[in-house]
Amino acid sequence: MIEVLNNLNTAQQEAATHIDGPLLILAGAGSGKTKTLTTRLAYLISEVGIDPQNTLTLTFTNKAAKEMRQRANAMIINKTSSMPLLCTFHKFGLLFLKFNIEKLGRANNFVIIDSEDKKRIVKRIAKEHQIDLNIAFINSEISKYKNTLLTADEIIQKAELPDYKKIAIIYNAYQKEIVENNLVDFDDLLMLTYQILAQNDTLRKEISNRYKYIMVDEYQDTNELQFKLLELLASEHQNLCVVGDDDQSIYGWRGANIRNILEFSTYFKNTKTVKLETNYRSTSSILKAANELIEHNQQRIGKKLTSHKGMGKSIKLLHALNESLESRAIAKEIKLLLAQGVSSNEIAVLYRINALSRSLEEGFTKEGLGFKLLGGMRFYDRAEIKDIISYFRVLANPNDDFSLERILNKPKRAIGKVSVDKLKKYAFKNQISIFALIESTSSEALSKIVSKKATHSLKILTQSIHTLQEKSNNALPTFIKEFEKLIGLKNYYSSTPEGTERVQNIDEFYGYFQESILKNPHQTLDAFLNEISLQSDQDQVDENSVTIMSIHASKGSEFEYLYIIGLEEEFFPLLGEGCNMEEERRLGYVAITRAKSDLTLCYVNSRFYKGQRKHIKKSRFLGEAGLINDTSLKITKNSSFRKGDLVKHKLFGIGRVQSSTKSGHQYKLRINFGSSKREILSSYVQSV
Repeated sequence: MIEVLNNLNTAQQEAATHIDGPLLILAGAGSGKTKTLTTRLAYLISEVGIDPQNTLTLTFTNKAAKEMRQRANAMIINKTSSMPLLCTFHKFGLLFLKFNIEKLGRANNFVIIDSEDKKRIVKRIAKEHQIDLNIAFINSEISKYKNTLLTADEIIQKAELPDYKKIAIIYNAYQKEIVENNLVDFDDLLMLTYQILAQNDTLRKEISNRYKYIMVDEYQDTNELQFKLLELLASEHQNLCVVGDDDQSIYGWRGANIRNILEFSTYFKNTKTVKLETNYRSTSSILKAANELIEHNQQRIGKKLTSHKGMGKSIKLLHALNESLESRAIAKEIKLLLAQGVSSNEIAVLYRINALSRSLEEGFTKEGLGFKLLGGMRFYDRAEIKDIISYFRVLANPNDDFSLERILNKPKRAIGKVSVDKLKKYAFKNQISIFALIESTSSEALSKIVSKKATHSLKILTQSIHTLQEKSNNALPTFIKEFEKLIGLKNYYSSTPEGTERVQNIDEFYGYFQESILKNPHQTLDAFLNEISLQSDQDQVDENSVTIMSIHASKGSEFEYLYIIGLEEEFFPLLGEGCNMEEERRLGYVAITRAKSDLTLCYVNSRFYKGQRKHIKKSRFLGEAGLINDTSLKITKNSSFRKGDLVKHKLFGIGRVQSSTKSGHQYKLRINFGSSKREILSSYVQSV
């Protein structure tokens, strides 16, 4: 075991050999957090003599759990028949409920339902209550409520908008149904576990004393419910070790609460904090940019990564006129790397917004460069894009039943599967297309096949198709504006859980269409459809396929050669309502630290934005990372002192920083010196 510890650096050893009391391991990117965490588990069991059954290690993914289990088991000496419990949060919840769900008056033969089961139940309940809301949106809200421990009654009382009151009605009926049928959804695995422990003090003490040493990986990604559950599990001993990086907290949009890690030492008294700041992945030049960028964030504990590898190459900037030239330039560079013998597995291109993948896919295809899209869907395979293409195909050929069937109820027109099946049956019987059936049948006759409401919608649809056909023949440049006005796909998709992203994708497609028409004013709708069919159906080359992916999907990955595109204001950082600039900056930090030795940051003069070409400014992040000297860039440098830091003043002694605010060229610190609280300029104190 001592030999294993010798393979760790000083900070890693300090963390791995800590035994009792709360421990926060602040692990920077590439600093060996998994190695440290698994070594600590092995140390507790093999060196200290802790019973493996008294340990609990929680992760977020089965893949991470498996890797950590294998690493820890390889280090444990004198293996016993009992092994440490190392699993995901939800697997722990399942194991707990199998033994304890009867405390809620329920049998332990419950059945776990998946997302599709949940969707079917919610869809039926919504229909019974005549509530016409997006099902995916309802499911997302119900999940959010469970993870913040909100009941349907609380939602009804708090909801200001009518739609949320409707969701609360569905939530109430849904929960009642799954309880009556002894079903458990994914969120219940933790919510019910928490409820049982919170309501049963004897059991809480028993479980807490059973798992006397708890460790949590990727702690910055925990949500409110997971934090509260950990509080109960560690309530009898406070032996909670969490590993995470506040600078890599990028999932606030799905419920992760960065305060869990920022305020860990407040929630758990006498916390020992160990910072892992030696990076074994990236060169110094890459880490310098990452460090300088993230220092502009206020909400962070504070650390500075240093490279174990040395300086390395300078970061390159690729400046292009537009996204087409950008993607072609990247593709040409990558082809040269591959020709020089670089493995395709060591090359990746990252983007902040999924809509930007379209230009990459097009550029790579034109250069004959194979690629694989990870953590997402190819642009032309996305539902909202396939919908538009189906509409275009119907405009080009109204007798295309396959395409028409896809768009009959998008947006919703009260034309369900039963109605569609009836239309298909009658069309087949009369040996005509569905469109021809709708068009040639009177409203009175059609209402005998489908409902009057559906009939009315179908007749409006055929009128819209004819209007758009005429527009596409005579005024293609203004066609998109009329198309969106009559069809309204953006409005339809804006209310879905991924509404913002879907609308961005639609805008990207509209813009691409308009650019295509500007380049070739005589192009027909047919020709455009043929062009994109060649791109969307492009066979992928297995050999030399480089990776393109979103920054969110890249977390946990690393590449020798990395390109990051879209370093422009409004694209990265993403601006607008709901945008969190600090989380955007953390995304930038994550992206930069995926690179091992060769990093290229790309920006353009113009991109499509909200359906039209727009000239855009380069990203403030280029300036904040110290890569461009440009006084027009927005740069906000933060104090190196953070809330909670210990500082020393020559007159007042040692105190703790409570807050930091900008004051001219300096920062004003509010400091608690014990006997007094004072506001002191940062240049008059030093770190302890």
